[in-house]
Amino acid sequence: MIIIVALSATLAIVISLAVMILSSILSKKTTMDREKNSPFECGFDPKGSARLPFSLRFFLIAVIFLIFDVEITLLLPMAPIISMCHIYSWIFTSAFFLIILLLGLYHEWNQGALEWTK
Repeated sequence: MIIIVALSATLAIVISLAVMILSSILSKKTTMDREKNSPFECGFDPKGSARLPFSLRFFLIAVIFLIFDVEITLLLPMAPIISMCHIYSWIFTSAFFLIILLLGLYHEWNQGALEWTK
């Protein structure tokens, strides 16, 4: 029984490697010229480098937006379930969630992550 499991695991690994190697060979670009490797800007020559430094400030603001967006999504179902649960547990859960949300907002504000310009 152990031999069959070992053989089937080995066969699965070999087949996976064969598929990965085959897909790597088939997906390679055959011609490498300047036009195909340059960034496309509506047929015009590129005005600048395609590798501009990305603003870390913009990235942090986008991540903060996503975090607060997910928290709002978790906050929305609290209103309809008020009639389905005990009022004190609902108040405790909602207050606890809002306190965590406001502490996170306060921390981001204290760290200066919410300032658009410096």
